[in-house]
Amino acid sequence: MKVLIINEYLPQEMLGLMWLSRAIKDAGHETKALFIPDKQWLQKVADYDPDVVCYSTTTGMHLYFADVNRQVKKVLPDVLSVFGGAHPTFSPEYVETEGIDAVCRGEGEHAMAELLDRMQAGEDYYDVRNFYFKDRETGEIHKNAQRPLVDDLDELGFPDRDVLYEAGEIYANSDRKVFVTQRGCPMDCSFCFHHAWKRKVYGANNKQYTRKRSVSHVIAEINQVREKYNLKFVHFLDDIFNLRNDWLEEFCERYPKEVGLPFDVILMANMTKEKHIKMLKSAGCVYARVAFEAASDYVRNAVFRKNTTREQLTNSARWIKENGIRLGSLNMLGGPGGTLEDEWATVDLNIECKVDHPLVSIMQPYPEFDINDMAKDMGYAVAGYDDFPQKFNRTSSIEFESKAEIENLHKWFPLVVRYPWLRPIARRAIGIRRLSKLYLIAYMLFSEYMVAEQAQLYAKVQGLSGPRYWAPVDFGIRLSTKGVLRVYEAIFARMFKRFTAPKQMQLALQMGDERVVAHMD
Repeated sequence: MKVLIINEYLPQEMLGLMWLSRAIKDAGHETKALFIPDKQWLQKVADYDPDVVCYSTTTGMHLYFADVNRQVKKVLPDVLSVFGGAHPTFSPEYVETEGIDAVCRGEGEHAMAELLDRMQAGEDYYDVRNFYFKDRETGEIHKNAQRPLVDDLDELGFPDRDVLYEAGEIYANSDRKVFVTQRGCPMDCSFCFHHAWKRKVYGANNKQYTRKRSVSHVIAEINQVREKYNLKFVHFLDDIFNLRNDWLEEFCERYPKEVGLPFDVILMANMTKEKHIKMLKSAGCVYARVAFEAASDYVRNAVFRKNTTREQLTNSARWIKENGIRLGSLNMLGGPGGTLEDEWATVDLNIECKVDHPLVSIMQPYPEFDINDMAKDMGYAVAGYDDFPQKFNRTSSIEFESKAEIENLHKWFPLVVRYPWLRPIARRAIGIRRLSKLYLIAYMLFSEYMVAEQAQLYAKVQGLSGPRYWAPVDFGIRLSTKGVLRVYEAIFARMFKRFTAPKQMQLALQMGDERVVAHMD
């Protein structure tokens, strides 16, 4: 069976796509990826003539990909269309959308392999677990149960990077590549998909849900990638890299000897000890991010359920700075129950900790997330899922007091943290709504400059020098390159109909999606 995976160009490699392709190939089938925008994309779809076409989508992008699929169905009416990812998992009624044949909920590796085996054998597949199917003859929706979570992550093998790199040379050429050492998270953060995935989709406990690859398997993958592709810097995507002390100790002892490449991580403050930072430094860590989210104890712990103290946040930040590691912070504005002063307190916490790379997003109450129910219970009006913003870091999908000011503060946030003398100016400026677009431009430019600073750090630890690696020069190159991409994006967007009147949902390369770029670029 031939499977085509259609996705957008994103600012990082898509590990889910690669692991899905690995499982499909291991089951004896064929995969190919196609990234849009691409002027010849529909012709390429027709030329490949797949049996199945797959998409992965989040809430906010689901209408866009449904429209892409309708275009595919015009040239391949008999192809089976399968949607996975966060939106189909939490809103499986998405399968009722025109042109969609199936949605896969949760982990898709074993489910897709079984579906393809059944199709190849000419057998009925409407009872394959993890799927909701729309009967092609009757239109009936077949709702199937979930299969158990993958228990041993090592058994999945290594993600299939070939399928990604053959479709997008930009990923193959990148010095920095992404890796993950675990699945799941033991935290219960109300705004994150993990608690809903764990409890509402799988009904699992923390031990079942939070799984770690062996250190040997991770190191073997990194070395295999380095042998075959360009790799000078390792970016770990784990939500909590310091999840297990025994694993971290083994990793930090073996990694510098067996790999020796610089890397970055995300840490959880309430699990971080000073010895963790020293071990990571000695192993080659040059950049670490800590989830602050909010300075207000009420917002951070009662609303967001982070279960962290201010002391844990400031200690973690101090240890990172003292060990010469670049400090990044993850912050979130617009949480229900917070005030404008609470948001300013988060700015001040970042200033106090001397954060080098402050990252900030606007809270979005996605379907099935507890924060959605909490916002509604507090009396906030929450947008319908079809009205959620494509970019989670532009506007809020809930209505609250001082919404415009908080959205403007979001754009000022990194500038004020890095240059605290701007704070009194920003206090007044966020109330000027007509300047919001100007603030957005400044935010995007400075976020891009922080990425250029980050790239300069990576070049330095790789032993690279010269003007090309200076932050101002790299910033200019990034800016000019993305300007060209934006023009192409705007032209390509015209190929698609309006999704919902009266607004046109534009195609986004997401190469400028600041919080994502700042993590991965």
